[in-house]
Amino acid sequence: MKRKIYLIFIIGSILAASYTNAGNNASPSNRSSYGHIVYQPGEELIYSLKYGFIKGGEAKLLVRDTVLSGEPVHHVIATGKTVGLADVIYKVRDTYESFIDPESDLPVKAIRNIREGSYRYYNEVLFEHEHADSAKIKSQKSGEHWVPENIQDILSAFYFARKHKFNDDLEKGDMIEIQTWFSDELFPLRIRYRGIEVIDTPLGKFECYLFVPVTEVGRAFKNDDDMQVWISRDRNRVPVKIRFKLRVGAFTCNLEQFRGLHNPFSSIVTQ
Repeated sequence: MKRKIYLIFIIGSILAASYTNAGNNASPSNRSSYGHIVYQPGEELIYSLKYGFIKGGEAKLLVRDTVLSGEPVHHVIATGKTVGLADVIYKVRDTYESFIDPESDLPVKAIRNIREGSYRYYNEVLFEHEHADSAKIKSQKSGEHWVPENIQDILSAFYFARKHKFNDDLEKGDMIEIQTWFSDELFPLRIRYRGIEVIDTPLGKFECYLFVPVTEVGRAFKNDDDMQVWISRDRNRVPVKIRFKLRVGAFTCNLEQFRGLHNPFSSIVTQ
């Protein structure tokens, strides 16, 4: 459970001085349900993780174009690492990768490469979605598994939600549920919508959708709503701030740099 929580911190999950338009080369398949393009190859989001005023970690989300088994895919990469004193106490170097079919928005391959202290973990998972009413998982670690159709990995689920779930159709209290395969088991991702808020960030004030991922109460969280994620209320729909309360204290993850966004940040509040 600890490592599931850490991933959500990075991407949600899970995590600028300038804005660079990478051009209009994004394919129509990157379009949201409303027809506009949400993300494109070349997008890069950089986050900092702080405990109070102390910076303890950094995270990045990258989108690239590549070819896998002769087919074009989006290659999405999430990295997280500790810095400063935290890096001395407990070094983290985690990388998660997802190869996403741009036509179906479903993952075809996922990689998890974990280095946390002395702990090491590496696994690759292949997804076969061509079966009726189900999908097949092929894990290097645990072999083959039959799972529900339209299964996502934990990283592809975030990009699917950006395109199809984070929008003005939501009503306060609505629950988004996405079935994912993570850590070689089914992991239902459940996110509750709490409304629209204007928040302060290192990049200025943003109008955002507020979401609360439903967490498991236990050693890390006291309550099932101790994590909050603010998604920009514009055509980018990127996480600009994450705050979570653990038993050891409160942490904040802020977007600090960005490159290659297809759309300007129209959610910035200027007055």
